[in-house]
This record gives sequence, C-alpha cells and structure tokens, in this order.
Amino acid sequence: MKIKSVSANWLHVPIPYEQQHVSDFGRIASFDSVLVTIETECGLVGYGEAKEEVGSEGNSHALVAAIERKFGPSLVGEDPRDIVRLTEQMYSGTRGHYAIDHGHVFPILGRRGVTISALSGIDMALWDLLGKALGAPVWRLLGGRKSPTMPAYASGGWADAESIGEQLLGYVQRGGFKAVKMRVGIIDGDPVNSARRVRAAREALGPDIGLACDAHGTYTVDQAKRFCRLVEDFNLMWFEEPVTADDKRGMAEVRAATAIPIAAGESEFNRFDFRDLAELRAADIFQPDLAICGGITEAMRIGAIASAFNLRLAPHLWTGALAFAAGMHVAAASPAGFILEYSLGANPLLHELALEKFEVRDGSIEISDRPGLGVSIDPAFVGRYTVR
Repeated sequence: MKIKSVSANWLHVPIPYEQQHVSDFGRIASFDSVLVTIETECGLVGYGEAKEEVGSEGNSHALVAAIERKFGPSLVGEDPRDIVRLTEQMYSGTRGHYAIDHGHVFPILGRRGVTISALSGIDMALWDLLGKALGAPVWRLLGGRKSPTMPAYASGGWADAESIGEQLLGYVQRGGFKAVKMRVGIIDGDPVNSARRVRAAREALGPDIGLACDAHGTYTVDQAKRFCRLVEDFNLMWFEEPVTADDKRGMAEVRAATAIPIAAGESEFNRFDFRDLAELRAADIFQPDLAICGGITEAMRIGAIASAFNLRLAPHLWTGALAFAAGMHVAAASPAGFILEYSLGANPLLHELALEKFEVRDGSIEISDRPGLGVSIDPAFVGRYTVR
C-alpha cells in the first residue's frame, strides 16, 4: 500500500445570523476547518481534520498550503501504515531521519502552530486509512474501548444571567445530558458578573446536573482566583482555561488556590506542552484538540501523561465530524478518558459534513464500531463549502 496523493480543502460554512452566538471570540459568523484527504494507489481513502484556530472561525490558507505543499509531497510513495515513522519525520523536518535512527526528536522551527495543525489532520487521515485497511475501528487499533458508550456534556452557555438557566435547561432536555458547560470570563467584564451568571445557572439546574465553566484563557491570575472564590459553593465540575496558555505557572497558581478542578489544553500543541502542565501541577483535566495537538498519535501520548499523573482526559471537541470522531476514539481507548464534549452552538461541520450522526441518548454517545474513524464524508457538502 502506497500513498498516491495528499490534498486539503478549506471548508468555510456561514452560520445564519439568528443562529450565531457572541463570545470573547466575537460574533461567530462561520465555522471553518480543513478536510485532509489521503488517497492510496490501491484506492483506499482516509480523511482527517485540521484547524487553523481553536475557535469556530479561521482563515485556513496557510494551513492548506502546509498540508499540500510542505508535507504532502514528502508522503507520496510512502506506506500509510507506518504512522509513527511518518509523524516523527514530519515533526523533525529535514532531521527526521535522525529522529528515527536515534530514538528522540530533532525538531527544527515548526514545533507549534500551523505546522502541528497540519500534521494533526494528516495523522488523523493515516489512522482512518489503517482502520479501513484492517476493517477495524480506530479504538480497536488503540487497544480497545472501555465501554460501548461514553457520557457527554452539552457545551454552549452564552446567555445573560436572566436567561442562562433556561438556555442550559434546554440543553439538558435536548439529549438527556447530565452535564453542561457555560462560558464566562472577559465577556462579562468583572468576575462578579460571571459569578452572578453561574449562580443563576446552578439555581436553575439544581444540584444533580454537572456544571462546568470556560473562560477561554481571558482572566488574569488575580481575576481567576477571585472568580473561583465567588463560585466555590456551586459545585463546579471544572473551571476551564482560567488564564492564557502562555502562563502555565499562573495557571498552576490558580489551581493551588482553589478546590475547583482546573481543565486546560485546547490551546496546546503536543505532548511536551502537556508534560509541562502536568509537571507544574497546573491542571486536573487535559483537553487536547485532535485537529491541533498532533492528531491521534500525539493524543494517545497525552493521554498516557494524564494517566501517569492521575489526571483525566476530556478532549476538546468543538470541531467537525472527523476531529470529533477522532477525539471520541481516543477518549474511549485511553484509561484517563471520561467524558465527551458535544457542541450546542451552530456547527454544520459536526452535523452535516458526515453522513452519520453523533446522536446523544440519555446523555451518552455510542462509540461506533465502523472501520477507521467511522465517518463517511458527504461530497456535496464538501463541494458546496470549499474555498477555491
């Protein structure tokens, strides 16, 4: 089996105005992602997903170029089943042969950012190919799934204090969710305003529905500490990205100051970033985004770090169908995986890119046993939304 071609499509999907939400990222007018397609000489095709930015929107011209012009040509003629060798060579660039020969990385400049995002989508597509070639789901190749289903939480929560309870209760009713997540942070101004919204959410949800908060890294350390003190009686599942990912020591300081579990990782790029989070004792829950962090190969390594430090794994799944499926397979196969994020924002890439649907029943999602990632791409959707 040899790789025949590697291609990338930037999918830009406008969101109708009435379905748009407003957060610290601004008004979200589109959902953007890059579809990676790897075709083999024998006719098998694997798909992956890469993202330029962690939020919904993003200009993906550079990412498409990195996949098609930087990495793609070097993969043509290679055996797609040699995933570890190929990813190590891509990560270390022109010194990739040293990485294979000597057993450690030799990275040049592109250790983060668009380079790793491009690698993420390619790695995902390679795993999809391997599963299809063997007639097995990716979770089987990773060691098996812990359970046929996994619990999911509804992710959204932008409404004001007067409406947040109704909004979150609507999530619970849509899929029988046992847990929800709301946004806080700079969008509310002073932390006291965020705390007021959290209080309203908890009062509406009652004591039995899990409630998490996400600040998208917008607080300073002192603001995050203050917020934690204001909401410490509301039994939060976790407080996500309290401060910027550039301030890991600050995050560790926030964690040391509160009993609320701290979650982080959607803005991190590989196992080395997560190793630093673990060693600094900066987080309780790792949240790698598989379209950004290095793909399935790297996410399993991140899961191993979480397990070694007695931390938990809950992938960031504010993504399209392919990255969602990849995160689901990793969470199902990793000992540290415990819950899945399910976007309740307008997300056509999750619900329309694939012919299959990720249905939530009684707060849980089935871990598919279809080969590869278990996702069939709708070519009409791709044709309609590809940026040319």
